[in-house]
Amino acid sequence: MEMENTSESGSVRGSRVGFSGPLVSGKRSARFNDDESYVEITLDVRDDSVMVQNIKGADQDAALLASRLEKRPNNTLGSQLSFHLRQVSKELKRMTSSNKFHKIDRSKSGAARALRGLQFMNKNVGTEGWSEVESRFDVLAVNGMLTRSLFGQCIGMKESSEFAEELFDALARKRCITSPAVTKDELREFWEQITDTGFDARLQTFFDMVDKNADGRITQEEVKEIISLSASANKLSKIQDNSDEYAALIMEELDPGNAGYIELYNLETLLLQAPNNSTKLSTNSRVLSQMLSQKLKPTKESNPLRRCKRRLDYFIEDNWKRIWVMVLWLSICAGLFAWKFIQYKRRTVFDVMGYCVSVAKGGAETTKFNMALVLLPVCRNTITWLRSWTKLGKIIPFDDNINFHKVIAFGIAVGVGLHAISHLTCDFPRLLHATDEEYEPMKPFFGDERPNNYWWFVKGTEGWTGVVMVVLMIVAYVLAQPWFRRNRLNLPSTIKKLTGFNAFWYSHHLFVIVYVLFIIHGYFLYLSKKWYKKTTWMYIAVPMILYACERLLRAFRSGYKAVRILKVAVYPGNVMAVHMSKPQGFKYTSGQYIFVNCSDVSSFQWHPFTISSAPGDDYLSMHIRTLGDWTSQLKSLFSKVCEPPTGDQSGLLRADITKADYKPRLPKLLIDGPYGAPAQDYKKYDVVLLVGLGIGATPLISIVKDVLNNIKQQKDIENGLIESDTKGTKRSPFATKRAYFYWVTREQGSFEWFKGVMDEVSENDQEGLIELHNYCTSVYEEGDARSALITMLQSIQQAKSGVDIVSGTRVKTHFARPNWRQVFKHVTINHPDQRIGVFYCGPQGLVGELRHLSQDFSHKTGTKFEFHKENF
Repeated sequence: MEMENTSESGSVRGSRVGFSGPLVSGKRSARFNDDESYVEITLDVRDDSVMVQNIKGADQDAALLASRLEKRPNNTLGSQLSFHLRQVSKELKRMTSSNKFHKIDRSKSGAARALRGLQFMNKNVGTEGWSEVESRFDVLAVNGMLTRSLFGQCIGMKESSEFAEELFDALARKRCITSPAVTKDELREFWEQITDTGFDARLQTFFDMVDKNADGRITQEEVKEIISLSASANKLSKIQDNSDEYAALIMEELDPGNAGYIELYNLETLLLQAPNNSTKLSTNSRVLSQMLSQKLKPTKESNPLRRCKRRLDYFIEDNWKRIWVMVLWLSICAGLFAWKFIQYKRRTVFDVMGYCVSVAKGGAETTKFNMALVLLPVCRNTITWLRSWTKLGKIIPFDDNINFHKVIAFGIAVGVGLHAISHLTCDFPRLLHATDEEYEPMKPFFGDERPNNYWWFVKGTEGWTGVVMVVLMIVAYVLAQPWFRRNRLNLPSTIKKLTGFNAFWYSHHLFVIVYVLFIIHGYFLYLSKKWYKKTTWMYIAVPMILYACERLLRAFRSGYKAVRILKVAVYPGNVMAVHMSKPQGFKYTSGQYIFVNCSDVSSFQWHPFTISSAPGDDYLSMHIRTLGDWTSQLKSLFSKVCEPPTGDQSGLLRADITKADYKPRLPKLLIDGPYGAPAQDYKKYDVVLLVGLGIGATPLISIVKDVLNNIKQQKDIENGLIESDTKGTKRSPFATKRAYFYWVTREQGSFEWFKGVMDEVSENDQEGLIELHNYCTSVYEEGDARSALITMLQSIQQAKSGVDIVSGTRVKTHFARPNWRQVFKHVTINHPDQRIGVFYCGPQGLVGELRHLSQDFSHKTGTKFEFHKENF
């Protein structure tokens, strides 16, 4: 490569000096063959700048690369020129080598998608533009220089500081910047390069990050370093631990000739020709997809009355079960209040106490009703029986039993408030200040001697029972709130010990005292002396008997349902799996839960856990996440008898009692159940969409296993391998023929929880009736440069062994969060005009979006989505 004179090369103008002659020795290096082609570039060199004047023998890409030699004035021209000439020489040699490089067809669908990848600045990072970056520079810079450690924060990549620092180093190497800090002008150059939308520019930037010594080649050690960096940025510790193995895998794929290095075009080949395993959902028909998108476009109704009517119609259609129950409850409460209010308005005490006594007695009557009703939603055995064996579920929203329990509790609080406030602030003061003549009609109720102070009312049976009840109700009501029950408030340690689930559990059991005091309070009444007018016991007798029978049944069942521990595994993410023997005659449905008691932790506490095994399994299993005191102590007890896994076993600690040579002393567990839950209704639907967040996948995994077992059983029946209903047992109909399972989790280690189930479904579901989709939200979304290498690794590993590198299963892991609208669209196109059961288990945060999408698609398409949720 030569630098030739122009017509002015022999003269001096200003500060321009011309040079002529070869830049390197005329002797060719042994590395170059005689038949290799060369590119001739004519450079215009001034004192402190370089400009490209002419290029011969180069194609368009080579010309573009050569044009990057142009440099603005700089004090280190010699080092820059030498460095860039070496780089361009290597790049041009690579690009003109016909034996190695073949132009990749970028028109293919997979390539087109890859061209949108490798984004250093995406919708989540750096969208503010240069003005915001400049503003942050002014704040972070010291003496006009931004340090390397603050580069990520300045460009909006503060969550990946290590990745940002490596990006800084690559950009600095390209410009021969050796200082660990840059000026605003240099930062502007960096910004323009990393926000360049051209794929070639992004590819070169990523290559430069890997190519630490800037020799145009990437060695296995450099690949290992960038794998560790990418794994660290995406919180994938297992990939980071096995970076040597994965670096060798990439070199094996891209360097089949064992040259010991890979070049830029190898990286491009991998990106553009990798299998199309995009996380974007594909559909069977592009036309149908476009038509559906058109239907789902929001339309603005110009008439506000019609708009309100349409919203009201949608609301009633989606919530009619809840509406009629609430209307009935409110009507009964209003009717009881009005009845008692009018009754006391017609009595003689009204002349002294006025409307206060009517309000107090109306509030008391609603309280009696609600104190009886509040027990029914927590009669779990009764609700489970009604849900499973009757058709009342078609008109009664059994899924909302706990919510209704909370609503009734609020109604009790309102009734108690009306009753107590009216007495204490209104009718009692009026009685104390009544004249002798006014008090005369009150003597049959309060005695011949008129009360002279408040203490008279408090010290009586009616008074102290009422005060104690109110105090206990307030304690139970406050500790039941999520802020205290889940320890969400940042309280002092001394106060925090009095909150949490244990405090909620024990305070709620104060209801026994409350109900005893409630009966006493309702019997010793000032204004009612006849027994048949003292109706408190009439309201609560039947619910209390029913609830007492429920508790006795629980105690009786748990007494003989002690289970034998078969296997324990402690997994990452503070999760423990317990496999137990199935008690004789124990029958359940996927989605249901059991109560568990461990006397070594607490003899009194029973905690609910969803069953993760399928009804067809010969064992019971549950996955427990340690979130509170009780679960932490239980995990500690089991961890003492566990050992590190051996061979291909998963988990951090394990204890397989059935295979162990020794029999360690295990904690004794009692179980009670099963109890009904929203997810158990999946059998009513031909198609189910299952969405689980974190440990919320537990009931849904049981459903997936049950669907798989049922599909296998149906095949065996069709093939004549087994007989249908051989024992003549009555089984509930199983309508489910297709399942879509979406599991979203933050940690890579979480996939170990259900690894066996995932692999079993992949191996046995040959017809693809169960779609499994795993999402790891710690990994940056597809197209982000921080996850680009992880995506490459995933494609290579999946093609080679069929195992996903993130989950360790045969199910491909998607990155970031799902696009739920695309998920619903995918299901809608596959199942037009069908009824889809949507079952969600997880935190409350996603409920609103899934419910809205279920309603939106149900209203605007022929596919009807029925949403069911279970929160924890």
